Amino acid sequence: MINLDELIAAHGVVGAQVAVLHNDEIVDVAAGVLNNVTGEKVTTGSIFQIGSITKIWTATLVQELVNEGLLDLDRPVRDVLPEFRLADEEAARIITPRHLLTHTAGFQGDLFHDTGNGDDMLEKYVERLVDAEQEVPPGELYTYCNSGFTLLGRIVEVVRGKPFRAVLRERLIEPLGLRTAAVSHAEYAAQTLATGHLGERPKPADRLMAESDAPAGTALAMSARDLLEFVRMHLDTSEFDVMREPQVVPPDFGYSGKQGLGWMLHDYAGGVTGMGHTGSTVGFRAFLRVVPEARLAVAVLTNGGPPLPLVRAVFDEVLGDLAGITVPDFPTPPPLPVAVDVERVVGVYRSTGLERHVTEGDGGRVKLRYVALDPGWESFVDDEEHEYTGLRHDALIAVEEENGFHPVVVLHGRDEQNRVKYLHWGRAARRV
Repeated sequence: MINLDELIAAHGVVGAQVAVLHNDEIVDVAAGVLNNVTGEKVTTGSIFQIGSITKIWTATLVQELVNEGLLDLDRPVRDVLPEFRLADEEAARIITPRHLLTHTAGFQGDLFHDTGNGDDMLEKYVERLVDAEQEVPPGELYTYCNSGFTLLGRIVEVVRGKPFRAVLRERLIEPLGLRTAAVSHAEYAAQTLATGHLGERPKPADRLMAESDAPAGTALAMSARDLLEFVRMHLDTSEFDVMREPQVVPPDFGYSGKQGLGWMLHDYAGGVTGMGHTGSTVGFRAFLRVVPEARLAVAVLTNGGPPLPLVRAVFDEVLGDLAGITVPDFPTPPPLPVAVDVERVVGVYRSTGLERHVTEGDGGRVKLRYVALDPGWESFVDDEEHEYTGLRHDALIAVEEENGFHPVVVLHGRDEQNRVKYLHWGRAARRV
């Protein structure tokens, strides 16, 4: 099993859990501290926020509705939520649950509205979507959408007639016998919760994200072992196999992948396919990879410091030793960079809460700076310029490594002046 103590020390991660499901058994380890001020040790029974891995849980609840004949993924959301409104009435009229599950609905995706933590928080959240702007026409382009999964959570609770977190507990947490899972911030008090840490010299975070975005990933927390008990359910039944079927091909960020119904899908050498998800909240990073044909899954939960080198080491060892899988390398700047069409790239691009300012650099490169428009984004971005060079004719790559990899942005589409229309980094930021 992984020597997690050594990896923690080598890579400067505050605390972590690793769990591996193989041959129908789960083995888990923990290392580091829950909080680097108090020094309390992480155990395998501690809980971590799993962030956007929650989307797989939400998608599972939606698929249950489909399996029971209570929901059609290809009928408009308004069939269930007639009150659903967006700034673009035509888009609101045609958006379907499938659009939401595959991140192709196209409306503002990172609207972290705080509508409290009562049983009506999702209802109030959906009311706030009335001002959400359409960044991309529905169905045109993959652009990651947290808001869409919160909307799916509201669909679940309306059809079931119960608050989302009650449905989550009654239909998944309790039937699976999970002992550490907390579905709300209030439930953290009954568990031993890790503290998220921020910064290059990690310091404990002083806040949690708004619980009203819970179906997208701001509340669900658990141990790595309990996360893999949920994965075991997906491997033990064909009831949710449709969720693994490719639906959309996202822009190419330098590594292969497709989008299923909630699941992110991965292609490995030799025709081996897998699925998984990652998650980020304030100070937490979570990683899940599953290889169904090998009945293998690995989860890594962390609470601060640079996690990617540690996660890569874990995935290399577990997936390599138990399934013969070589994890693809992250892309790096090419020795002979592709020429950047600077005049058509420079400009300001905007998506929910963020702007990306692209200016001309030296030697055919460009400089990119992220600017937070919303206070909720300030802890996720810095205000420094980062130099990018050409990776492909339609993509740029950061010259310097950031947090263990070289970020890639895709140049998508052209405007009426033949300039790049969208700067895509998982979200589509439109030129303004």
